[in-house]
Formats: sequence, structure tokens, C-alpha cells
Amino acid sequence: MYPSGKKYAAEFIGTLVLVLIGCGSAATAGGELGYLGIAFAFGLSIVAMAYVIGPISGCHINPAVSLAMLIRGRMPRKEFLGYVIAQTAGAVMGAVLLSAIIQSTGKPVASLGQNGFGEGYGIGISGTMAFIVEIVLTFIFIYTILGVTSDAANSHVAGLVIGLSLVLVHILGIGLTGASVNPARSFGPAVLLGGEALAELWVFIVAPLIGAVLAAFVYRRLNVNKEA
Repeated sequence: MYPSGKKYAAEFIGTLVLVLIGCGSAATAGGELGYLGIAFAFGLSIVAMAYVIGPISGCHINPAVSLAMLIRGRMPRKEFLGYVIAQTAGAVMGAVLLSAIIQSTGKPVASLGQNGFGEGYGIGISGTMAFIVEIVLTFIFIYTILGVTSDAANSHVAGLVIGLSLVLVHILGIGLTGASVNPARSFGPAVLLGGEALAELWVFIVAPLIGAVLAAFVYRRLNVNKEA
């Protein structure tokens, strides 16, 4: 059992990597990579971090994941707030590093891989539909995580499964909302960019948290007999 301080540090690092690599790929090479390439940038970030910080903190790197784990009784209540603070700080630092990289070219920072909706973003879905999409995508992602981490026998493949499930939801979600499913991932870029990204941020905080709660509830109702 690792001390809380090490867990928070691991969550900080993991979320920083997710934002820097995932959002960075979208912001700097999205046109060349396409949706599939960006989806794999996010997913592979999870895979990499799962096997290095997973043994320390569980590699949540997402407040929605931590909330689901808290509801399922898989993390101490006293550590939940620390996880969320560390994840949010890591996301902001990842966005700061990405912004510095872009600014070093002398070009203005037009994108940090922020989430959004409406005219001019993806296919232009409404705010209401964006809210629904984020709930559904987060539900799929969190439900998968709860399932694959419920059995210790899955520990050697859990990181890969979780990473690929993030790829899965991004393949659809990038063209709709940019696929948040993670309040911290959305917070970092939005805070630095301000404007419309910041105004729309509430959708990408509230909807993923609702999706996480629903996933925890459905898992308890359908899968509880599989738990030891």
C-alpha cells in the first residue's frame, strides 16, 4: 500500500501525460493524424500510464473514474478529494506545457485540444446533445473500467483494455464533442484558452460525472454477483 502523497503524485503525472499527448496530438497534428490517430494518442497514453502508475494509484487520472471507484467502495473517501485535485493540477500543467510548445513557434495558441460543441466544432451538435453524448460515452468507458478491474486475474490486461476502451469512445466522440469523458482533461485546456472553451466547460464536468454515477449504479445492479 503506497502512501497518499505518492498516489497523488502519480495521478498528477498521469493526467499531465494524458493531456500533453492526447490534447497535444489533437492541437498540433490533428489534420495529419485524423480522428483515429488522435483516439489512439489518448488511448495509448492510458495504456502507458496504467502499467507505470497503476500499481501506485490505480491510474484513475480522471475525476469521473475516481468518483465511480468511490461509489463502488474501491477507494478511501479521505483520498478522493486529493485525487481530484492532483488530476486537475496535472491537467493544467499538461495544458501549460502544450501551450508553451506551441508559443515557441511564434504562432498564436488557437487550440489546446479543448472540448466543445455547436457551429464550427465537429459536426455541430447542440449543447443538449453534447451533454447526452458525454453521459453516454463516459458510461461506456467507466462501465468497462469497473468490469475489467473487478477481477484480480485481469490485472495483466486491464491497462490495455482500458486504453482501448478510451480509443473506442474517442473514435465516435471526437467529431461530436472532442470526447471528454474526463472533467480534468477538459478543465486544463479550457482554463488556459478561456472564452468559448471556458463557457462550455460545465458540460464536460457535469455530464461525465453523471455518466460515472450511472455506470457505478448499473454495474452494481447487473454485475454485483461477479464481485468477491
